[in-house]
Formats: sequence, structure tokens, C-alpha cells
Amino acid sequence: MIYGLYLSATGIMTSSHQQDVIANNIANADTNGFKRSMSLLREREVESRAMRAMGLTHDPLDKIGGGQLLSPTYTDYSQGTVEQTSNPLDTAVTGDGFLAVHDQSGQTRLTRAGALMVDNTGRLITAQGHQVLDAEKKPINLANVPQRELSIRSNGEIMRGQQQLSKIGLFDSSDRASLKPAGENLLQIVGDAQMVKANGKLVGGALEQSNVDPALELTRLMETQRLLEANATMIKYQDATLAKAVNEVGKIG
Repeated sequence: MIYGLYLSATGIMTSSHQQDVIANNIANADTNGFKRSMSLLREREVESRAMRAMGLTHDPLDKIGGGQLLSPTYTDYSQGTVEQTSNPLDTAVTGDGFLAVHDQSGQTRLTRAGALMVDNTGRLITAQGHQVLDAEKKPINLANVPQRELSIRSNGEIMRGQQQLSKIGLFDSSDRASLKPAGENLLQIVGDAQMVKANGKLVGGALEQSNVDPALELTRLMETQRLLEANATMIKYQDATLAKAVNEVGKIG
């Protein structure tokens, strides 16, 4: 393989992936509780350095580098802005923790999307229709209670006046690296990590906004686009150089 073409090709692939991640962040800039993703890169070790034990070093190529490789995408869990709403059931999480819900398939998932409501059967659900769980990981039911009479305390207690009706659970993963997107602004725990209780607080009648900075993401998108175009241009130059070498330099006069 032509080494220069390989380096440019890896640059295009990594830049394309970065563009997808940034575009998803921008698309969710107005999604309540969304946490931005960050595409991380690392240097690929050159083959001559990796095979040094076999004596296959090549000093000129070692200095060029081995190109880029993608590292696992990192999620930025920093706090988003908390804004008050007119819905007393809206719940913003501050600090560590997530709301636990049952998705449409009945699986337990975590989310920071706290736009809550009561459906026609009395279940407390998110705007996407996922059933919210209490501190004991059981579905919350508020049947026959007018929504305007409800309020949520910082410890998750759902109150009707001075009467406690239920308590919203606040959970986290024992290993944040085990949290993976599951669609609809939900996270699933994979691997051996466990769902544990969290120490964050809840703010009733408020929503946590996305922690995406659109201006920053647009700047990163333009930078990534320029890198992709530069690598594509280098492939064109190298292709033209190879064609000239084959069709002209190699001719026998």
C-alpha cells in the first residue's frame, strides 16, 4: 500500500466520524437533558515501531507517523442549564444521577430528560412515553390526582400538599464508561456495571437543558470539514503523482 494514501485515507475516515458525532450534538442542542458526545483520536503506531522486536525498523517512515485511529466516543456529563417551566411535574437533575425508566420493551434505562406527565391510566411518564420508576425501581402511578396539585421536592418526593404519594428514584452506573446511548435520549448499562443510587438533587417545575454549545460545535464542524477536504486533496495529488510516474517516468525512450 502507498503509505501517503493510507495516511490520507485514515484522516478522511476519522474526520467523517467526527462530523457525524458533531452533527448529532447540534441536532440535539435543544433536547432536554441531552449530553454531548466527543469523538477522540489517537495516533496509530507505525508498523516498523510495532515490529521493532523483529528488527523491521524504518527511521524515515517512523518520523512520518502511523496516521490516526478512533478512540471510544466520550460523553460529557457536565451540568446543563436549569430553566423553570410551567409544569409542576417537570424534573431537572442537578449533580450526579439519572432518572430510571422502563422503555417500550420493558427494559430499565437511565435518562436526564425530565419532561414528565401523567397519562390517562395514572402512570408517570416522560414525554417519550417511558414509565418513570420510584426509589425502589417500581413504576410510579398517580391515578385520580389532579396534576396541578402535585409538586416534587429536591429529594424526589412527589407531594400532594403535605401528603407524600411516591418518590422518584435517582440512580447512576457504578462505572460511567459502561453507559451507552440506547436511543430516544436514553442510556443503557452494559458489561458488569450495576445501577446504583445517586447523590444528586431534583428541581421540580424545571428542566435541564442540553449541555451542547451550538457555536462551539459549529466551529468544530468547520475545522473537521477542512481537515477532511485537506486529506481528500492530498489523495488527489498523490494519485496524480502516481499516474505521472507510471505513464511518463516509466516510459522507455
